[in-house]
Amino acid sequence: MKYFMLRIGTFFFKYRNQAFPLIIIALFAAVPPSTAPLGNPALELPKDMVALLIVLSGLILRASVIGYAYIRRGGLNKRVYADDLVTEGMFGVCRNPLYVGNMLIYVGLFVFHGNPFAIAVGCTLFAFIYQCIVYAEEAFLHDKFGAAYKAYCRDVPRWGLKLDAFDESTRGMAFNLKRVVAKDYSTVSSTFIALLATEFYKVALGSITEQERAFAIVLGLLFGAVLALTGLVSAFKKRGVFEEIKTEGIQ
Repeated sequence: MKYFMLRIGTFFFKYRNQAFPLIIIALFAAVPPSTAPLGNPALELPKDMVALLIVLSGLILRASVIGYAYIRRGGLNKRVYADDLVTEGMFGVCRNPLYVGNMLIYVGLFVFHGNPFAIAVGCTLFAFIYQCIVYAEEAFLHDKFGAAYKAYCRDVPRWGLKLDAFDESTRGMAFNLKRVVAKDYSTVSSTFIALLATEFYKVALGSITEQERAFAIVLGLLFGAVLALTGLVSAFKKRGVFEEIKTEGIQ
């Protein structure tokens, strides 16, 4: 079973940027979003607020990781790779903080969709895939760093957040907001696009009233604003507005 999971993890480490969006689109297309959680339309707004808080917590966690001690997300040539064992920043709080942030974003998206099938299948599938990816990374890190990595694993949880270690692991480090914007703007953009597309999907399923038509226009304007802002940040990055930081490591 472990060998099977290692193979899955190696595959998705390489192709996750293509596979993950396709999985979400296929799942959301297979089952319509819910607009009445537990059969009660009054629960839709509170459910959406909870979902947005989960998504926001994932984005904030990713920002804290990248702002303090970013490591290369694609490894080397899309393969698991690391020159150094990174243990500072948020990596002193959790061994896989970017993946925890990603899982929070995905869980939030599935909860926002609201269909129980999508929530159950989506959360279970992505949790399994990320566990497989982590197994593949751990095998590499164990082989390369040996005793140092074993000690790191004893001190820092794989998925939990050891928050009492935050001060020590970030001591002397400055939060780099420019790096956060430069490295993570595409994740923020794709997350908001997914949320807006899901909300538009919900509106399209209902009866088209004047109020819903106006809401659909607002969603369209927000969608356009996200695309425009994404293009602007991308243009600024190409012009060298954001400081480029040389980074090492996995992910």
